Amino acid sequence: MEVDLVSIGWLKPHEEVKPKNVDVLHEMTLRWSAYTKPLLVDSQTGTILDGHHRYHVGVRLGLSRLPVIMVDYLDDDGIELDVWPASGYQSLTKREVIDMALSEEVFPPKTSRHRFSDHLPPIAIPLDILRIAD
Repeated sequence: MEVDLVSIGWLKPHEEVKPKNVDVLHEMTLRWSAYTKPLLVDSQTGTILDGHHRYHVGVRLGLSRLPVIMVDYLDDDGIELDVWPASGYQSLTKREVIDMALSEEVFPPKTSRHRFSDHLPPIAIPLDILRIAD
């Protein structure tokens, strides 16, 4: 599984996050001075599938790039999509997730839940490297 560094501007969230959770992760990221887990991203559109909080930490820190693992979301059967029980949604499709990311809107926090057959590998990419523009 290859970890790539991509422009933060290419990434597209499809879901809101809870600011308090971003605050906690922001502090931990500063303490480690590194990203320790990549984001899971659709390779065609830049849609963030897993890692919305890590994305928002990167925006807060003014990073230029973020570590990601790219997948072919629509065609990868190893990535399962569910909805969180209290989301108010009965179901979502992968196409709806992509369409939301490409729109000006986002789903509320804890709407979609992605499960990936492979575990995201632990990494240690220093923040200084992520500040360097492409």
